[in-house]
Amino acid sequence: MREFLVEITTAIPEGTSQDEVDKRRAAEAVRARELAASGHLYRLWRPVGERRSVGIWRAEDEAELREKVLGTLALHEWMTAEVTPLEPHPNDPGRGGAGGGRASGDQASGDRASGGQAGTR
Repeated sequence: MREFLVEITTAIPEGTSQDEVDKRRAAEAVRARELAASGHLYRLWRPVGERRSVGIWRAEDEAELREKVLGTLALHEWMTAEVTPLEPHPNDPGRGGAGGGRASGDQASGDRASGGQAGTR
């Protein structure tokens, strides 16, 4: 599967009842767990103080991502998604092999460089 950086902004239509919003958010949480379990949702963040999310999502291609992954979210109708296809960078410290791996003694410095997230891939 390919990886995509996805920035999602959700705009709840004016006049939508709080009950409808709560139902959709609950369904969204369930679906997000399912997508994570299937490998489609890899990581998800919310920028501090903002009502949007930024995540790493996986799919065979952008069409599958938009239709069969993001399109299955309960809040999909209210979302705007900016999708950026990603490819590995030769200097990515998370990659194994030449140019990207760490020596075994570099684990602690790698943890600091990634904000303590080393090994979560």
